[in-house]
Amino acid sequence: MNGTKTLLDQLEIDLKNNKTDELLTVYIDVYDSSLSRKWLTALNNLIANNYHLEKNFCFHGFVESGRNAEYITDQINQSIAAINQANLGYHINDHFTVANTIVPGEIGEFLEGGKLVHDKLNQLHRYFEDLQGVSGHMSGYYNQADDSTKWHIRQLNLLCHEYESLVLSMRKAVHAPQWRRPSQLMCWLNAPRFVLDADDFELFGIESLNRPAGGVFVGVNKAIGKHHYEVFRDEGGAGHRIDELTTSAMRSQTEAAGDFDIEWAISPGQYDWMKKELADFTQWLIDNGFDPNDKSLTIGHPQVGQVDLQRTFGSEDHDVIWPQLGSHLNVYNLRTSLASATYEYDWSDSDYQDQQILELKRAR
Repeated sequence: MNGTKTLLDQLEIDLKNNKTDELLTVYIDVYDSSLSRKWLTALNNLIANNYHLEKNFCFHGFVESGRNAEYITDQINQSIAAINQANLGYHINDHFTVANTIVPGEIGEFLEGGKLVHDKLNQLHRYFEDLQGVSGHMSGYYNQADDSTKWHIRQLNLLCHEYESLVLSMRKAVHAPQWRRPSQLMCWLNAPRFVLDADDFELFGIESLNRPAGGVFVGVNKAIGKHHYEVFRDEGGAGHRIDELTTSAMRSQTEAAGDFDIEWAISPGQYDWMKKELADFTQWLIDNGFDPNDKSLTIGHPQVGQVDLQRTFGSEDHDVIWPQLGSHLNVYNLRTSLASATYEYDWSDSDYQDQQILELKRAR
């Protein structure tokens, strides 16, 4: 037992320092629940069958990463160019730079400098939605694209979310470093999905938006589109009524996989500003015709485990934890009681794009 929670398994992740080859082992307790049992079965399958871990979409909000703002915007433009050259009948007349995606000016708590230009990133996400379609109803553009172009279409989504996280942490690092939002996303290419049912919904809810440091969460947002909280935060917030177009792009989380996230940021739940935001979000749901107590809306992040922070880092203080993580931004090995895999490759490999395209082909 761990507190009042029954342990289902224990998971270990070796993180590698690419400069020294030193390993940092992260120890995770997996809790027993309907959803965690399905998730752990799916995760063991990914590990045992050596699915490809997406190392180019793994560490978000770490300002120490080589994947800085200039690198990511350059990658976005490269993918746009590849899509335009594919002659799909869809042309993106747009270009992304640090200058046109980050608000200029002085950075501070009540100042605008350093903030993300949300309209610009929302447009990038719209290009992705147009080009790929939604789960089960892929667009004609995507269906006619070759493997390389499909890879670039997918990058628009991944790079968009990675950039949003990075810019937030860059700004916080200047005026409120304790509120950086680093996280770790463990996603595998072609990961088989399973459908959520009513028993799995119990781990959802508005309060689950307050993710604790070291919390481990199922990668459930597999239906392409935004969930309710993303729409609330990105498209107007309190007092903003959503239109039919927004509603059509807003989807409950109906499918999951063996993917998972680790929250490395401080939980905001005890702070007045977060309490107000969640109160505003609750009222926004009501104003737009949703029941905030309806767990089938699958709002939030279902937690299935927790990092043992003391065992891993010798501390629960983010000032001790973050420097250790920031120097070990490469997943090297992952193991449960039933399976283990080693991941020798890295996103900085010169042929990494080719490695991923080859993996995507195997799904056909």
